[in-house]
Amino acid sequence: MPKQLAKPSKEALAGLKALRAAARQARKVAKVYGTPIYIERNGKVVAVKP
Repeated sequence: MPKQLAKPSKEALAGLKALRAAARQARKVAKVYGTPIYIERNGKVVAVKP
């Protein structure tokens, strides 16, 4: 029988929410200044224009 994963704590969920908000803000800033966003795709780091 597979082990069940524990539910994330409130702190972990709040941290994830904060990271998503920071990423959203970084994409907005990059779009304003015309700079690329660097992300990981298929194990490689690539530059993406927002």
